[in-house]
Amino acid sequence: MKLTIKAVNFDMAEKLEKYIDKKTKRYEKLLGESGELEVRMDVIKRETALNKETKVRILGLGQDLFASEVCDTFEQGLDQSLDAISRQLERLKEKK
Repeated sequence: MKLTIKAVNFDMAEKLEKYIDKKTKRYEKLLGESGELEVRMDVIKRETALNKETKVRILGLGQDLFASEVCDTFEQGLDQSLDAISRQLERLKEKK
């Protein structure tokens, strides 16, 4: 699995990068070598609450899966986005 992490409008701390790596490990087996997981984190407006947008995209399952959340922290946004991706994966399995 190829993991791509993009930080827009801020410098990512190593702690956040490790958190992303830890949370996305479970998708390695599912995606295999050819799959790709993209995580994009963006600070929308610095002076407001709920200003951190997290987008997660999975490629390589025959159908692209995408989730986006806006939260107070990137960790919370990543957790909610991955929950949404998990629900999409379950619906995809039910169809097959």
